[in-house]
Amino acid sequence: MHMDQFIEFLQAISWQGSRLGLERMTELMGLLGNPQNKLKFVHVAGTNGKGSLTALVSSVLTAAGYKTGVYTSPHLVSYCERMVIDGVEISEEELFGLAEDVKPAVDRMEDKPTEFELLTAMALLYFARQRCDIVLLEVGLGGRLDATNVISAPEAAVIMNIGLDHVQILGDTLEKIAWEKAGIVKNGCTVVTYPGTPGVEAVYEQVCAERKAVWHKADLSKMTFVSEDLFGQRFHWGGLSDLTIRLLGEHQRCNAAVALETLSVLREKGWNIPDEAIRAGLENARWPARLEVLRREPLFILDGAHNSQCAQALADSLRSLLPGRKIVFLTGVLADKNYHDIMALMMPMAKEFFCLTPFSERALPAVSLAARLNEWGGKATPCETVEEGIDQALRSAGEDGVVVSFGSLYLAGSDPVAAGGSA
Repeated sequence: MHMDQFIEFLQAISWQGSRLGLERMTELMGLLGNPQNKLKFVHVAGTNGKGSLTALVSSVLTAAGYKTGVYTSPHLVSYCERMVIDGVEISEEELFGLAEDVKPAVDRMEDKPTEFELLTAMALLYFARQRCDIVLLEVGLGGRLDATNVISAPEAAVIMNIGLDHVQILGDTLEKIAWEKAGIVKNGCTVVTYPGTPGVEAVYEQVCAERKAVWHKADLSKMTFVSEDLFGQRFHWGGLSDLTIRLLGEHQRCNAAVALETLSVLREKGWNIPDEAIRAGLENARWPARLEVLRREPLFILDGAHNSQCAQALADSLRSLLPGRKIVFLTGVLADKNYHDIMALMMPMAKEFFCLTPFSERALPAVSLAARLNEWGGKATPCETVEEGIDQALRSAGEDGVVVSFGSLYLAGSDPVAAGGSA
């Protein structure tokens, strides 16, 4: 099998789109011998911060000497990014081999799995074959009925920040969404949560009580901020001083607090995670497209902010890191997102917008986004290609300016350095 055949295999079943429910996944994993039962997991749900939490915790576990698998979605450039062990992506050869191994089981199923279900099954099979000590398993959508919820009780169920996203599927209130996310809580397991509203935390309290789960809420007051610049930030947490992360923004310090609480839970369960592994792992953690500095002259920052909550965090970080600067924004959005509120957060900082069409069937055309931004008082130009958008944004910024690309992870795989010269 090669890449074209692999994509064809995925597309042959992906016409069904996202269909929540565990029946197909349970059947498929049974046909594969239930490899997930051979693994231990940290299961991660939430609207925002899942990837950052996963990057931080997995980096520490690798530094502690554990063979650590990571399953995330979506990918930026290649499907191989979704399955990683100790920081190394699965090879295309291994990925295609997994598809060939899974295909006979799929062929036996009357109700075929979705693309995400298929990829999740392949990942679980891969991690089991590679005998990972532990796997960071990121939920795709929701939690209760997500394909990843086929696992039994994890070492820790982690629920990150909750926001109003995918409301047509998960519910139109934070409490309804929190209940869906809390579906990853299994009987008797340990739960770590990002601090939420009183209503959200009431949901967690009820679910944990019903399932006799031990609830740990990350305590942000244990963190003392020290300093931040464009290339990292320092803080103290509990008895650990001068910790460093490369991830930028106050929200990433909050994510780090949840990661540290999760690591404390794992320590309580007997995992050997020395302080030096925590220090090294946090500093070495990388998570692409989250306030990521890709170029310095002009400054080019890439961020995957794609909903109102992410956009608020990005806007706050830009005001803190680049006070008073006018920014050239390179952006594209999905039509089903609340893009008016997202753009309203950026408008006061904007010098100019260059608009792109994300690589998705749900994309808002660049022409439509530019027209809306101009109606709302901005200066916006639609671009036909990502390369054209990057080139125009860099030209508009000049050597001393700032370009920030945001709006959809479906755009984040493009390379502004390649398009606009060396960093």
